[in-house]
Amino acid sequence: MNKEQFFAKLNDLLKRLPAAEKNDILQDFQEHFEIGKSEGKTEEEIVASLGSPQQISKELVATYHLEQAETSASTGNILRAVWAVIGLGFFNLVIVLGPFIGLVGVMLGGWAVGISFILSPVLVLINVAVYPEVFSFYDLFFSIGLTGLGIFITIGMYYVTRFVIKGFVKYLNYNVRLVKGGMKDA
Repeated sequence: MNKEQFFAKLNDLLKRLPAAEKNDILQDFQEHFEIGKSEGKTEEEIVASLGSPQQISKELVATYHLEQAETSASTGNILRAVWAVIGLGFFNLVIVLGPFIGLVGVMLGGWAVGISFILSPVLVLINVAVYPEVFSFYDLFFSIGLTGLGIFITIGMYYVTRFVIKGFVKYLNYNVRLVKGGMKDA
């Protein structure tokens, strides 16, 4: 593969990145070629030393999405980062997707419990409106107690969610570094 083929393939594979980011990356690789030529290497030798454009693009896209997730931990950015890291290799399907699904399940469960506890007085009042003969002050006061507990659970889940997102982004970064290091050794 020569320089033109390498750049055409890399440019095509980086189409999901913003134009400015893609241009910076291509400029960096242009500098690699200039340095390699000044050292007397051929284009083919430089391409061979850089590696496969497919693997380079997967690593660069994963790194970009991880940076976006660290900057703005929105749901979309986290999902794009997870998907990009999974794309680095089949092994990541199990190592990344399994913990991600588990954490999301636990967090959704915590949020569901907190919100349902907060809404419990509304459910008691709906029940009383439909079946007025079953009204009991115990049910009403118990649901009000659950509301207080639900508020504490929801506040706790807010902080747990923030902590888990930061921790999972660090885990994704670790995974990318591990894959990049593993690829260099192979």
